[in-house]
Amino acid sequence: MDKRTTSETIIALERAALDAWHNGNPTPYLELYSEDFTYFDPMHERRIDGRDRIKMLYEGMRGTVKMDKFEMINPVVQATDTMAVLTYNLHSYSGETIWKENCTEVYRLNSGREWKIVHSHWSLTSAATS
Repeated sequence: MDKRTTSETIIALERAALDAWHNGNPTPYLELYSEDFTYFDPMHERRIDGRDRIKMLYEGMRGTVKMDKFEMINPVVQATDTMAVLTYNLHSYSGETIWKENCTEVYRLNSGREWKIVHSHWSLTSAATS
């Protein structure tokens, strides 16, 4: 682990994954997910369990997500030695359209001393606006 604080590390990992996601590349997120990853998404009625299942979903979306920019608003990390919870608001922009979401990511420090996401929960704060 480098000398950055846990909070700085978690936020940097998330920003890098968001940057790639907004350019149609889910790989950085997929690399962050643990094998026992669980996922709640506002577009799915039930929780998605396991990295393999989320990978199938994301691979079907590869190259289709394209946003002009995003804002990660007020990120907060609450952490122990081996667990961290990141919460933030996300505003994603495509032309005049703005998507506003809440995000909660639960990170766990694995035995290789890498932070992995074990649970992700997304919710819309409002419908997309133009």
